[in-house]
Amino acid sequence: MSASALAAPINGIAAPDFAARAADGTLVRLSDLRGKTVVLEWTNSGCPFVRAHYDSGTMQQRQREAARLGVVWLSINSGAPGKQGHVDGPGAQAEIASGKAAPAHYLLDAVGTVGRLYDAKTTPHMFVIRPDGVLAYQGAIDDKPTAIEADAKTATPWAKNAITAVLAGKAPSPAITRPYGCSVKYAG
Repeated sequence: MSASALAAPINGIAAPDFAARAADGTLVRLSDLRGKTVVLEWTNSGCPFVRAHYDSGTMQQRQREAARLGVVWLSINSGAPGKQGHVDGPGAQAEIASGKAAPAHYLLDAVGTVGRLYDAKTTPHMFVIRPDGVLAYQGAIDDKPTAIEADAKTATPWAKNAITAVLAGKAPSPAITRPYGCSVKYAG
């Protein structure tokens, strides 16, 4: 099934459930995280937009802040084998270590099942899910669609603000933004 054959998930209803293997081999199920705020971050270390956020340290800072607040941050790589940014488990673990990243899990989605389920279009593409499993935010990480490190540090952090709103029991504003970055490198 092509990505265009699936509709994007809808804010205000249950986020689509999934199960995916993490870089360390752990099976992660979204439904097992019920009761916690969850962030989904589509990633690709070969993408300059992703690099801007990791090279500036803003992504790792947001991951660590989220963890301190009890938020579960899932980095997801839906890149197919042979395409830019694809990694296997050891490759993902090396990326986490070298980039000093701090996701709760780095999920490997080489077939693109989870990416297509969420209609993830870009890296990064962000989703914030409330503790009751309802999708609250989807879109860009921030309001500056560039691959410039300085912009990553000075942008309005839409995804971070969405996390803050959800933790306060409020609806994010904005709740939907246009994602930017490199296209997700799906198979086929």
